Amino acid sequence: MQRSKGIIMASGGALLWGVSGTVAQQLFQQAMLPAAWLVTVRLLISGVLFLLLCLRQEGSFIWRVWLEPKFTVQMLLFGLFGMLGVQFTYFASIENGNAAIATLLQYLAPLFILLYTMVWKRTRLALLDIVGAFLALTGTYLLLTGGNTAQLTVPLEGFFWGILSGVSLAFYTLYSAPLLKKYSTTLLMGWGMLTGGAGMNLIHPFWSVPPVDWSPSIIGAILFVIVLGTLVPFYLYIASLRHIAPHEASLLSCTEPVSAIVFSVIWLSVPFNVVQAIGAGMIVLMTLLISRKAAGK
Repeated sequence: MQRSKGIIMASGGALLWGVSGTVAQQLFQQAMLPAAWLVTVRLLISGVLFLLLCLRQEGSFIWRVWLEPKFTVQMLLFGLFGMLGVQFTYFASIENGNAAIATLLQYLAPLFILLYTMVWKRTRLALLDIVGAFLALTGTYLLLTGGNTAQLTVPLEGFFWGILSGVSLAFYTLYSAPLLKKYSTTLLMGWGMLTGGAGMNLIHPFWSVPPVDWSPSIIGAILFVIVLGTLVPFYLYIASLRHIAPHEASLLSCTEPVSAIVFSVIWLSVPFNVVQAIGAGMIVLMTLLISRKAAGK
């Protein structure tokens, strides 16, 4: 029963992440809402909510951590280059392309982690690594060309931000691993989001409200991205780790690109042909293979 609960939590969180990308695409392309403003608001509000939750669990410890100089440096790096890096590049990729391809390009992160370990850790590539790299590169090619090499399925700028999103997620994953051994996930997410949001606020202040049609549907979509697309899925994913192993939760997170594709095609009528579907399948398979290898399976 507990295991089933964990599976539902992890899958539900990933599903909400995928749907929130589609909702963000609608805000960018139909309401003309700037991605930079949405990222600022999303991170600041989500960070505050996470810290309020953490305050109930850890008390004054959430403030005392800033008395540690090492924590201050680590949090600035994590918040600005990890949390903000992942959030902004992902939304910029959606803004210049679409949610389906942006999500899949972000899921190339295991490939970049593999390259990092090969270059900096001087690890040898196993057969599974080579297969994973082939699947990632071939899948990306099919995803972006759709079988027609004369034309990309998304603008080059959207592809550029998508690749940066994958690199940012790789950094986020590698850099947060040692921090999670010392600090709770809720504390790390709260300060990371607030730090990243504060940094983004210097570029695009949240009070610089864009001139859009502030209809109830637009406000509802923004709240969905902030609450159901950030706070709730992060909480569900964290809570799922009480009932299932981390590698199982990681595998279940592959629900995210699938949901992003389905909702993009059905809801926003984003064109997605059979060749792209094969490419998407290759990227998801690559993620599954490398995740299982990391778990020792």
